[in-house]
Amino acid sequence: MVKIRLFKTGAKKRPSFRIVAIESQNKRNGKVLDIIGFYDPKTKPPTVKIDQKLLDKWLKQGAQLTQAVKDLIKK
Repeated sequence: MVKIRLFKTGAKKRPSFRIVAIESQNKRNGKVLDIIGFYDPKTKPPTVKIDQKLLDKWLKQGAQLTQAVKDLIKK
């Protein structure tokens, strides 16, 4: 099953995240199928950028959103 979840990047105490489509069995930073967007919590206000076409493509193929990504999309 494919999930859309956060992929941690950045340095220690300066996190940033990519929003990715990834197989649910892969580790947090495992092999990525597609990069959909990014999230930077350290900026004021936090930056969220999502490619809506890619997100719709993966959702039509049956990918599921994690709770963290659902919360980011609502904002």
